Amino acid sequence: MKLRRWFLFPAWLWMALLFFAPFVIVLAYSFLTRGPYGGVWGPWTLENYQRLFDPLYLTILMRSFAMAAAATALCLLFAFPAALFIVRATRHRNLYLQLVMLPFWTSFLVRTYAWMFLLRDTGLINTALEAAGIIHDPLPLLYNNGAVLLGLVYGYLPFMVLPIYATLERLDPSLMEAAADLGARPMAAILRVIVPLAKPGILAGSVLVFIPCLGAYLTPDLLGGGRTVLVGNLVQNQFTGARDWPFGSAVSITLMALVTVLLWVLLRRESEPLV
Repeated sequence: MKLRRWFLFPAWLWMALLFFAPFVIVLAYSFLTRGPYGGVWGPWTLENYQRLFDPLYLTILMRSFAMAAAATALCLLFAFPAALFIVRATRHRNLYLQLVMLPFWTSFLVRTYAWMFLLRDTGLINTALEAAGIIHDPLPLLYNNGAVLLGLVYGYLPFMVLPIYATLERLDPSLMEAAADLGARPMAAILRVIVPLAKPGILAGSVLVFIPCLGAYLTPDLLGGGRTVLVGNLVQNQFTGARDWPFGSAVSITLMALVTVLLWVLLRRESEPLV
């Protein structure tokens, strides 16, 4: 037992230095007051948390949850068929997996800028549509909620595909044959047999997509052009432009608390025995 603790000591030390200590600092900042030129001052106050009930900030928070939920749903819609296709592939399965992980070989920032070049008024999409005579004026594809949602789905889709693939790969292939022998059509067999058995992978992928999308700030900042403000942009602005560290800390702590509560409720429901 003592040997096990010694082996875990470097991990606990690393967590203490890089997570717990910064968390305590941010938590303390959230109860302080903004200084005249930035920074933090006394006394201790709850004003920063009270400001969160302002309709403006509540709207940003609700928009962030809605955008993250929409991105997660779209990722699941696209990822499940892709993962099922990869599992059923026999000859080129490794190639398909490498294609899923291929975006990770390039910087996320570079990929986001690439979408800007594709979606802007003089970008490839509008240029091709105008050249084909389909449109006469450029479509507003950039700097809106649709562009932000597209960027989030593109950026985090692999995080949904891989967990679902790992779950589907462990399933017995004869399950589909048994469902067919019992008279189930392919789509019905997938929905009533494969999807319930793939629930752990779906849950893991949803968590891996929802949480980063909820705190995203780079994608809304670049593809939204400042018009789509999410909670990540709010935190980033408070720590940089506004120099209101206490309020930015309060927003961060509140977001972390909400995500923790959601995960706790979700995991508790999953651990409840079926009656």
